[in-house]
Amino acid sequence: MKKLGTVKEIFSATVDSSGLPRPTVEHLELVEGYGIKGDKFAGDDLDKTVMIVGQNSYDIANDNGIDLKYGSYGENILLSFDPHELEVGTVLHIEDSAIEITQRCTICDHLSVFGRQLPRLIKKHRGVYCKVLKSGTITKESKVSCE
Repeated sequence: MKKLGTVKEIFSATVDSSGLPRPTVEHLELVEGYGIKGDKFAGDDLDKTVMIVGQNSYDIANDNGIDLKYGSYGENILLSFDPHELEVGTVLHIEDSAIEITQRCTICDHLSVFGRQLPRLIKKHRGVYCKVLKSGTITKESKVSCE
């Protein structure tokens, strides 16, 4: 296993939450074939049930004068490293769970509410979608590795 970094923060789009930034949570329970327990998007498109973003996506915004709170990209997991450096199909192991990168996120124009130029700035760093391969619980500071 190759060590990649850590989980910096975790978020969930709970049924009673709306909009961005997503609220932080104490833990995420990943469920194989379903997504994140308690997340309003769980069970829909299984290839897109978990969204991960790297710290560098926030650095890009901050370096361009856009101060974003974590969770503003709509991610479930904020990582200390850039997941865009990994290929689609890469399996990430976080604690006892496993998720597979399935596709890169498309740019959402609604992010322009944070700064008109933001969608253009992060075009290649919006995040990546994953599906849950192995159930498990993750928390902030969980270690992340790949095969």
